[in-house]
Amino acid sequence: MIDWLASIGKTENGGVTRLLYTSSWLEAQLALKNIMDQSNLHTYFDSVGNLFGRLPGTESNEKTILTGSHIDTVVDGGKYDGAYGIIASFIAVLRLFQAYGSPKKTIEVVSLCEEEGSRFPLTFWGSRNISGAYTLDLVKEVKDSEGIPFLEAMKQAGFDPDNYTPPIRDDVERFVEIHIEQGMILEKNQNQVGIVTHIVGQRRFTIHINGESNHAGTTPMQYRKDAVSTAAHFISFLTEKAKATDPQLVATVGRLHVKPNVPNVVAGEVEFSLDIRHHQENIMDQYCHEIFTEFKRFSESLNMEVAITQWMDVKPVKMDEEMCDWAREIAERKNYRYQEMISGAGHDAQVFGTECATSLLFVPSQNGISHSPKEFTSLEELETGIDLLTEVLYKLAY
Repeated sequence: MIDWLASIGKTENGGVTRLLYTSSWLEAQLALKNIMDQSNLHTYFDSVGNLFGRLPGTESNEKTILTGSHIDTVVDGGKYDGAYGIIASFIAVLRLFQAYGSPKKTIEVVSLCEEEGSRFPLTFWGSRNISGAYTLDLVKEVKDSEGIPFLEAMKQAGFDPDNYTPPIRDDVERFVEIHIEQGMILEKNQNQVGIVTHIVGQRRFTIHINGESNHAGTTPMQYRKDAVSTAAHFISFLTEKAKATDPQLVATVGRLHVKPNVPNVVAGEVEFSLDIRHHQENIMDQYCHEIFTEFKRFSESLNMEVAITQWMDVKPVKMDEEMCDWAREIAERKNYRYQEMISGAGHDAQVFGTECATSLLFVPSQNGISHSPKEFTSLEELETGIDLLTEVLYKLAY
């Protein structure tokens, strides 16, 4: 089923490109709907394109156990990211029904319409509509890189904004997501399963340094306002400070622009990105205070200006302790090698985790590679994950 789904949107490199509301995205959602229909799940789309396959429960309790992941990919991504979580949930629910019949509590498999932010400049469009955090007002002016308006793309895919009703779900009792790790920790530790306790918060900044462009040969070192050397000091400082602050803290400078970017001119301006992640707000607060204090001190000593603009602030989310305990007990009973983990990447589970009891489970990624055609997890490891998920869903719904 992994290969079957990956054939929809397959790239020349053997990767997968399935962007929100494109033809390949729609084909994949309809293919999943068809296979769910054949398995006697009650299928339906909500007004933004989230697909649900419902297995009704026998109890009158209106609460639902929701399980699944996202159908969209990055450009030329791997075939396991998101897709595995949907397929694993579908197989797990199918096996439970075949073995035990109808559950006590309703279970729904969800193929969330978007998580990656690969086509439009927003993420979690699927889960944040379900939580009520997003509405159409957010995307009225949004366009993709080709200038196609978000609402027009939505309409072309068959989800007419004129028919939009907020797809908020207040009946979800618990959400379970299984996902490839997208890192190398499980493989390095030779473990089969990761039980996620926290999903990190993310803060992203743009740092702009304003110095003074001048001649590289005639400007003495002591009189320079060199934006590049100042940026180098900042980047070295924030990197070493991250290592010293906490082993789980990560700080990344991934983009850097220099002006005028000429070999024989002292740079007058530098702008760089800063991505900071940790699972505790107070650690991020402390780190940000320390590095930005140093940025201010150092730039003032050189009579230069530094502007710090924050453009992302995603809060850390703790997974449900009781569900972590259950997953741990099941893994121990079945003799699976497992470890508790903190997820350094964002997942739909972090959106649901603020709304209901939520669990996130990982299986290994070979060499820690993800968002790439080289993304791979062995069949045996995929099956272990499905088995664990099946047991968790049995605990929750039967």
